[in-house]
Amino acid sequence: MCRHVPRCPVADASDREAARVVAAHPEQGWNLLCNGVVSFDDTGDLLPNGTVVEPHRSLPSRVPLPRRGRVLAA
Repeated sequence: MCRHVPRCPVADASDREAARVVAAHPEQGWNLLCNGVVSFDDTGDLLPNGTVVEPHRSLPSRVPLPRRGRVLAA
């Protein structure tokens, strides 16, 4: 049971990764969160009920590149 104030989100909440880390294992690439979620460095999660949440990295923002032969003004 979470004793933090404010309380950590529950494991099935969309913001579950906002829970506090209670056991950090960066050398192995995972952390145990207060709500029982195992959060992996690749952004995947393992919920306490055994459900696997696939990695959900955000896509890199695309910056338009200048076209060949054009000079952009500074």
